[in-house]
Amino acid sequence: MRDPVHEPPSLGALGSLVRQVAEVVGERHCISDPAGLLVYECDGLTHGRTRPGLVVLPASSEEVVGVVKLATAAGVPIVPRGAGTGLSGGARPTPGCMVVSLARMNRLLALDLENGTARVEPGVINLEVSRAVESAGWYYAPDPSSQGVCTIGGNVSENSGGAHCLKYGFTVNHVLAARVVLEGGELVELGGPALDLPGYDLLAVLVGSEGMLGLVTEVTLRLLRKPEATRTFFATFPSTDEAGEAVSGIIAAGILPAAIEMMDRLAISAAKAATGVDWPEVGAALLMDADGPRAEAEAVAGLSADIARRAGALEVRVPRDEAERALMWKGRKCAFAAMGRLSPNYLVEDGVIPRSRIAAVLRDIERLAAEARLRVANVFHAGDGNLHPLVLYDARVPGEEERAAELGRAILRLCLKYGGSITGEHGVGTEKAQVMAEMFAEPDLDTMARVRCAFDPPGRFNPGKVFPTPRLCGERPGPYRPHPVELTGEAERW
Repeated sequence: MRDPVHEPPSLGALGSLVRQVAEVVGERHCISDPAGLLVYECDGLTHGRTRPGLVVLPASSEEVVGVVKLATAAGVPIVPRGAGTGLSGGARPTPGCMVVSLARMNRLLALDLENGTARVEPGVINLEVSRAVESAGWYYAPDPSSQGVCTIGGNVSENSGGAHCLKYGFTVNHVLAARVVLEGGELVELGGPALDLPGYDLLAVLVGSEGMLGLVTEVTLRLLRKPEATRTFFATFPSTDEAGEAVSGIIAAGILPAAIEMMDRLAISAAKAATGVDWPEVGAALLMDADGPRAEAEAVAGLSADIARRAGALEVRVPRDEAERALMWKGRKCAFAAMGRLSPNYLVEDGVIPRSRIAAVLRDIERLAAEARLRVANVFHAGDGNLHPLVLYDARVPGEEERAAELGRAILRLCLKYGGSITGEHGVGTEKAQVMAEMFAEPDLDTMARVRCAFDPPGRFNPGKVFPTPRLCGERPGPYRPHPVELTGEAERW
């Protein structure tokens, strides 16, 4: 069986494919010249580039079906792409592949506010969904920091979250249905208008599958009513120790904030330089939203602020108006991009830890950074323990990029050591694939591969991602039979 990862198509085969694809999508939407392909060599993870064989920009489900059928006939792997804002190398091409960019499919197809849904194409920008329905009192809850540029299709691929996923959940909690083009060009529909349809939940398998199961061409989203009130406060602390204690105290009190974000000193400096927020130079800061009925939002925000003060807050600010609140959140959401003011290059990691271990993990990250002779800024969703350490480096300095990558892997291993995960919302892609074997046993990885093969037997969609070594469906072993496992007394209680 041909391995699409390691056997790129010949130049002759690609040339023929380019001509055929151009007939489907039009010549201007089929890119094969070297200069044009440069743009698609990587996504938001820039330390690693591969030039694709061609890039296709279809404008409809029918055109996606056409180009997938042509790629299948030519034996060419397919790499889906949205806005290219992903941070794990999920949209990085494989040699000689066809990148299918869904950026042109950016129509909002239907709004059904009576049932609280929106049907959109995958190239629709995340924030545009909320803007389309805000005047009617609705919004779309998942809000990645890049929501002003990232697309719904990419959010579905990565199961993206954002600051408010603590209370409202990730993308998988807000997708009702999807149209998907499978391997060979079959167009299928998963899900439906109800929240919980009978049968296998194939839609949940699709969301977060990182483009390995098919190409999404339409998505039906669940909308939410805007809360009656939102109350925000910004608290500063001497260090991340006190800020971490405040987060643990708020959650332990039975409070479920809409969002609770933490930034350390380095991240605060970058945000101030980029946005002009009037924040003091302190060891750490928390930004929290409480929402719901007005009385509830005010009570929750007040109680949380008191807990922050008892944990050692230096100052607790409440925005004077909506403009000041928006500026506070701008400071947080611009933090990743603001790192460019501190360093010419940076690597964004994405790991998860228990909330109660925030302070200890940040101290260990600081130690690892000192050993690697690099700086790390920390910006993260503190409420659910989703860390986003930003490793700063200069690619012009020999060896520094490699040290940054190794430090990133060390941070992920640290998350595993504390009982966490190697990703919360950015996905595995290429960047974390080699660490997958440290989080999952071989039978676990094999089971994941079987699910992938059920959708895409040749492994044509997004090969070389997620799995630490290629797993071809034609090489699957017999059924897995687990060995008996002896449980400890503690494990038996669970």
